[in-house]
Amino acid sequence: MKITHLIIDNTQNSLTIEFSANENIANAQLSFEYLRISSDANSAKKPKAGQIQVTSHKKNVLLVNIESVAKHGYRLIFDDGHSAIFSEDYLQTLALEYESRWQAYLSDLKDSGHSREAMIDFKQL
Repeated sequence: MKITHLIIDNTQNSLTIEFSANENIANAQLSFEYLRISSDANSAKKPKAGQIQVTSHKKNVLLVNIESVAKHGYRLIFDDGHSAIFSEDYLQTLALEYESRWQAYLSDLKDSGHSREAMIDFKQL
């Protein structure tokens, strides 16, 4: 599995990933929010006992840049200052498991009492 193209679509707030010939997936369109909340760096935080650790308030996050990181994958840089390296294998996993991961995220948000919505609405003039 190889990624052949990455296309940032700011009108749809999504990243289209085109994979080389693969029987599981040809291409995927993943929202910036999904990519941001799926960052491996997010899972490095250890929640306290009995707490659900969930990244929230990322509905309007934007992907501002993608950098190739040699054999490691791609660094995705978001407008909230967060960046993380996504391997090709992990991006494929995110595409293949989108439905179950997204539903688990929404469930975790609800259980934690958090929201997808931004805490402060910013507008660029």
